[in-house]
Amino acid sequence: MKSRFLRAFVSVAFVSALFATSLCAAALPRGTPDEVGLSSERLAQLKPVLQSYVDAGRLPGSVTLVARRGKIVFLEGVGQRDREAKSAMRPDSIFRIASQTKALVSVGIMMLQEQGKLLITDPLYKYIPEFRETKVAVRKEGGGYDVVKAKRPITLRDLLTHTSGIGYGTGVAAEEWKKAGIQNWYFANRDEPVGAVVTRMAALPADAQPGEQWVYGYSVDILGVVIERVSGQSLADFLKSHLTAPLGMTDTNFYLPKDQRDRLVTVYSAGDDGKLTRPTDMAAAYWQAQGAYIEGPRKAFSGGAGLLSTAENYATFLQMLLNGGELDGKRYLSRKTVELMTSNHLRSVTFRDGVGFGLGFSVVTDEGARGEPGSVGEFGWGGAYHSTYWVDPREQLVVVHLTQVLPAGELDDFGKVRAIVYQAIVN
Repeated sequence: MKSRFLRAFVSVAFVSALFATSLCAAALPRGTPDEVGLSSERLAQLKPVLQSYVDAGRLPGSVTLVARRGKIVFLEGVGQRDREAKSAMRPDSIFRIASQTKALVSVGIMMLQEQGKLLITDPLYKYIPEFRETKVAVRKEGGGYDVVKAKRPITLRDLLTHTSGIGYGTGVAAEEWKKAGIQNWYFANRDEPVGAVVTRMAALPADAQPGEQWVYGYSVDILGVVIERVSGQSLADFLKSHLTAPLGMTDTNFYLPKDQRDRLVTVYSAGDDGKLTRPTDMAAAYWQAQGAYIEGPRKAFSGGAGLLSTAENYATFLQMLLNGGELDGKRYLSRKTVELMTSNHLRSVTFRDGVGFGLGFSVVTDEGARGEPGSVGEFGWGGAYHSTYWVDPREQLVVVHLTQVLPAGELDDFGKVRAIVYQAIVN
């Protein structure tokens, strides 16, 4: 009887494990450039060009991924993960992706809308009451500023499009933000939840009236708090249960698991002369800090800048969006939601030539006005540690380029990656 029970238990456990495994998306398949309409010879120029930045001492290292028609056809690391330790950069190296976190949180908000738990037209105060009446700092001629009431409440859509008027605390009323201790986007070193910081943020003057200007700042950190209030989960748990675990993004976390420490890429800074140095003073260079993702308090989940990831993990997430919200038979968003997210929402608000902004991404509206290779409808963004990504639906293309240089100075590797990828398209 015992042995029969044991066999049954093992069988159930095996089936359960197999089922659990099937819930996770497999890694994106590999292919060759030629089978997806890219020239192998022309795409092969990418690695030596990136290596030249390393050889010149302008980049410590990088990992670049190119996928087309659902297949990864280029995934290479160049240079070093840690120059002092002489540790080579590997394709599975882990990077601080900073503002690339914003895309996952924006998708999380849209998932909650699809579940009927919120609407992006909702006022923010519905979820964080402290934002019911907000203030705006208006610069005065001759110096100083006045504080006036906001003309209308901030909406979730304002936050998604960075038109909430809330910056990073370095605008017109910078001194007030500084006094409140909320003047920079770095959260991994904080010994309190982001929600506590955001609640205090509501009393500070914004940089612009809601809906009137594109202002880059804490908007998506605020959305992360909205996700926590609506879902009843921490932002880390919500993203894991709804996105990263089902997509098989096992290397994407807010804080580094101990068994992944030897894969985290070191941050370097480019000086005025372009030479790289390794920041060591965490108090003076908090956003460049090497250790907070490992040794930090692990309490603050920054929706605007907090995640760590790999090129392949992030490309998996992007491929899901390129597929219209689906990957490996599992649907994460509807096709119509993805279409809404990747449409330009700015209307009369100015942003960049040939580029608008959707719900979490920049969106190309005019190739000629932008002046770079690409396509109308392309969407993407990047991160403060000098990383970038884009998705080109017309060309069925996903590109992720990750480095860890802050500040990056006059680095122009993004443009080189873009030029070489597009010149390799032959079909």
